[in-house]
Amino acid sequence: MKIHKKRIRRKHNIGKGILFCVLVLVLLGVLLAAGFLVRRMARKKTKELLAEYMGYITEQEYGKMYQMIDPESSGNISEEEFIKRNSAIYEGIEAENMQIALIEERDGGKTVIYRCSFDTIAGEINFENEARFVEKSFGYKLAWEDGLIFPQLGKSDRVQISVTEAKRGRILDRNGQVIAGEGVALSVGLVPGKMTDKEESIRQLSVLLEMDEKAIEGKLSAQWVKEDSFVPVKTIPKTGEPDVTDMLLGEAFFEENSLTQALLEVPGVMITDVSVRSYPLGEAAAHLIGYVQSVSAEDLEEHAGEGYTSGSMIGRSGMEGLYEKELKGQDGYQILIKDAYGDNKALLAVSNVRDGEDVRLTIDAGLQKALYEQFREDESCSVAINPYTGEVLALVSTPSFDNNDFILGLSDRQWTDLNEDEKKPLYNRFRQTWCPGSTFKPIIAAIGLNAGTLNPLEDFGNEGMSWQKDTSWGDYYVTTLHEYEPVILENALMYSDNIYFAKAALRIGAGELIKSLQNLGFGEELPFEITVTESQYSNTEGIDSEVQLADSGYGQGQILVNPIHLAALYTAFCNQGDVLQPRLFYQEQANPVTWLSQVFSEAAVEEVLNGMKKVINDPNGTGYAAHREDILLAGKTGTAEIKASKDDHSGTELGWLAIFTADPDAESPILLVSMAENVKEIGGSGYVVEKDKAVLNLYLKGV
Repeated sequence: MKIHKKRIRRKHNIGKGILFCVLVLVLLGVLLAAGFLVRRMARKKTKELLAEYMGYITEQEYGKMYQMIDPESSGNISEEEFIKRNSAIYEGIEAENMQIALIEERDGGKTVIYRCSFDTIAGEINFENEARFVEKSFGYKLAWEDGLIFPQLGKSDRVQISVTEAKRGRILDRNGQVIAGEGVALSVGLVPGKMTDKEESIRQLSVLLEMDEKAIEGKLSAQWVKEDSFVPVKTIPKTGEPDVTDMLLGEAFFEENSLTQALLEVPGVMITDVSVRSYPLGEAAAHLIGYVQSVSAEDLEEHAGEGYTSGSMIGRSGMEGLYEKELKGQDGYQILIKDAYGDNKALLAVSNVRDGEDVRLTIDAGLQKALYEQFREDESCSVAINPYTGEVLALVSTPSFDNNDFILGLSDRQWTDLNEDEKKPLYNRFRQTWCPGSTFKPIIAAIGLNAGTLNPLEDFGNEGMSWQKDTSWGDYYVTTLHEYEPVILENALMYSDNIYFAKAALRIGAGELIKSLQNLGFGEELPFEITVTESQYSNTEGIDSEVQLADSGYGQGQILVNPIHLAALYTAFCNQGDVLQPRLFYQEQANPVTWLSQVFSEAAVEEVLNGMKKVINDPNGTGYAAHREDILLAGKTGTAEIKASKDDHSGTELGWLAIFTADPDAESPILLVSMAENVKEIGGSGYVVEKDKAVLNLYLKGV
C-alpha cells in the first residue's frame, strides 16, 4: 500500500512538470511573437508611415494621427491640442481626396520630401513639403510641427476661410418684373450688456414678437455671445408693420406706436436692416413661386458636395425648388494663412463667386394678381395659358398664404392658423384633380365625332328635363336644366344638355371612350415642369356600368381632371386637333411644342368650336355673361355635383369656366380655366363666369 501511494505522488509530480513546461513554451511563443511584431514595425519604412498618417486626415482619425507622432520632438503638444488644431483646419476647409507622391528620401529615410494635394471648399491645394521622423527602439515616429499641415503655417498662425456669398438668382415674369428677388427686412436683436433687466426685456420681446421666452433665452445663451454682441432674435417686415395698439405687457402701453417703436423701447433691443429673399406678389403667387428656407441636416446630407453649408438657403417648394440648381449660384472662397497680427501671410486656394442665374417664367404677373384678387376669398384654382404657344400665363390657388412669412419665420400662432384653417390655404389646388362637370362635354363631343359615333346634325329628341335609358337603371335619371329644339350638338353645347351627352357617351361605348381618354393623357404624367395629379376616367381599371358611362359623358361619374391638363386639351380647339405641351420656362421664340398630335380631326374641331362660340356669344348660351363685342371668345361653363351618394341632396357644387380667344390673330390670346368650390348657393358656374369676366376685362384691355 505504501509503495502504491508513492507511485501516485510520483505521477502527480510528473504531471505538474509537464504543465509547467507547456506554460513556459506558450510564454516564450508570445514573447517571440511580440518581438517579431516589434521588429516588423521597426522595418516599416518612413514613407509608408507618412502615407498612413495622411490617410487618417480624410478619415478624421486625429487620435490615430497623434499616436504616430513623437510628442517630445513635436513641441510636447498634448493630444487635445493636436486634435483641436488639426480638426479645425482640415474640417474647416473640407479637405478630402488626399494624395501623396514621394519625391525623395534623405538622412537614411528620416526625412521624406513629398508632394501633397487635396480638394477643399475653395478648390485644390497642392504643395511640396517635408516630413521628419525620429527613430525609436521599436520603430519610427513623426516629428510633428504646424508646417506639416501647410509649409507656410507657423505655430502662431491661423487658417482663415473668407466667404463671398453668391447672390441667389431672381425669378422674373415674362415682362421682366421681379416676382422673387432680394429685399430688405428688419433684424430685431438683443445686446446683453444693454439689458437693464434681462427677464423683463425677454418677457416684453416675447409678447411683441409672438415668440416663446425660452426660444429667446436659447439664442442669448449661445457660446459665441458676449456682453457687446448683437444677438438676432427675429426678422420682421420693414414695411407694413402691424400696430401694437391694445397690446398688453402686464399693463396697456405703447399705444398708437408702431411695432418698431415699441421694440426700441425695450432695453437692450437693437434693429438693423438685413437682406432677405422677397416675394412682391406674396399671396397671389405663393403656391407657384414657393419659398426658400435654411438648409437642414438632411439637406446637407442629400446635397453633399454641392456647395451647401449650414448657413445656406435652399428652395423648398414651387419654382424656388424646381429651379434651385440654376438659382443657387456658387459661393466664392479664399483659404488664407493669417499671422499673429492678422495680416495675410499666404493665399492657399481661391474659388471665384458665381451668382445664381435669373429664371424667367412665362407668367404674366398682372394676370396672376388679377385672378388672385377676384378669387382670394374662394376655394379655387385658375390656369391661364396662351392657346397658340402653350405658355402658361397664370397659375393661382386660393385661399393662399404669404410666402414672405416663411422667410421671416412663422410664429407658432401663424403656423397653427394656417394648418387649422378649414379652407386649407397651404393646399395647392391647381396640382389636384377635380370633377370637371360640363367643361368635359367638348372633349366627349370631339371623341364621338372622331369615332364616327356622333352626327352633329342628328336630332336626339326632346326628352324633357330627365331621362333614363330603360328601367334597368332603376330610379336613376339623368337630369338637365333646359328644354330646346332641335337637340343637335351645337345646341346641346350651348344649353349644356346633360341628357344629350349621356346619350353620346353610350354611343361611344366604354371601350372606345377609355381608349380615347388614354390617348388624351389620362392615367399618365402631364409633361409639365410642376408635377400634378394624373387625370382619371375611373376609380378602377374600367368603366363598370352604363350609368357610370352615361355620367362620364357630362363630366361626372368618376371622371377627375387636373385643370392644367384640361387647359392643355382645350388647345386642340385652337390648333386643328393638336394638343400643345404647357410650359413655364420663358423663351424669346415662343415656338409651340405639340404634346399630342391630331387627337381630333379638323372637322371635329370645327364642329365643337362652333358650339363653344355659341356658349359665349348666343344670348341663350350658359356663358353669355362673358360675351364681348370687341373680341371673339369661345368656351364652356360647368357645374359638377359633389355628393357622397346618388341619394345625397346636401352635396356641394364646383363651378367651372373654360374660355378662350377664338381668333388666332387676337392681340392678347388667352385660354382661361377657373374652378371654384362651394358655388351651389351663390350662382353655380355663373359665379365663376362673372369673376373671369372681370379678369378678362383687365387682361384684354376692355372696359
